[in-house]
Amino acid sequence: MAKKPVRAALGDVWLNCQVCHGDLFRERDVLLNSAGMEFMNLAWANENATGLICWRCGYVHLFVNKDIKLYRADR
Repeated sequence: MAKKPVRAALGDVWLNCQVCHGDLFRERDVLLNSAGMEFMNLAWANENATGLICWRCGYVHLFVNKDIKLYRADR
């Protein structure tokens, strides 16, 4: 089941897709794995990012900045 679409902002700047300029996204957490941490069985300690998947074209945008705000969008 697909998640509901969201809009995203960083401060007072609303985000748009870099490819198709759409403004609706599907959000998911992404683990930024590194080979060294995987090798030492410490993958759980890797950094997380917010993945915004463009609702229209599917391009994935990654944000490590924790100040990103997500807002429910009425399609």
